[in-house]
Amino acid sequence: MLLIVLGKPNRNRIDERRSETRREIIEAAWQTAREKGLAQVTLRDVADLVGMRPPSLYTHFASKNAIYDAMFADAWATFLAHSEAAEPGEPATSRAAMRYYARVFFDFAVAFPARHQLMNLRTLPDFTPSAEAYAPSVAVMTAFVARMARHGVTAQDDIDLFVAVVSGMVDAQLANDPGGRRWSRLLDRAIDMFADNVGITSERTRP
Repeated sequence: MLLIVLGKPNRNRIDERRSETRREIIEAAWQTAREKGLAQVTLRDVADLVGMRPPSLYTHFASKNAIYDAMFADAWATFLAHSEAAEPGEPATSRAAMRYYARVFFDFAVAFPARHQLMNLRTLPDFTPSAEAYAPSVAVMTAFVARMARHGVTAQDDIDLFVAVVSGMVDAQLANDPGGRRWSRLLDRAIDMFADNVGITSERTRP
């Protein structure tokens, strides 16, 4: 009798370990950014946290900007998953839904200022994300535009205005009252003003 044994392909432990090490480096870079600031991330600090010598990092990332690139992708992928997880809780009415998604982004942004800086501000003038790293942010915006369209907001100017309002509130909160609620408590009011402006004036309006 001929027995054919079907099993899982052999695991590539070298690739797995390399992926794990890259993940450790990214986490160490985030830890450094949280403690010292985004622009103060150094290869020495990152290497120390993962138990490497700085030159060894180059076997995983070609430069410090390559680490920033991986962090950028990680940040937007994290927010993409966060916003998708929030979607089942979307309120049924349009104004409430807009307030909800504004809050989802606002709270995520203010929770980790260095991450917000990398995602949304030109804090690092010599850094530009690669197309691969930028892809999760495009996915976030595509999903956001679709959500807004469900509630009748489709004009690009209106989308841009919503983004500017929420981003501006985040920046005001972080710049003037970090850890507080001065602008956080005004977010719903700002979104209601936006909804009034685009003609969604009733709390009963539904998609």
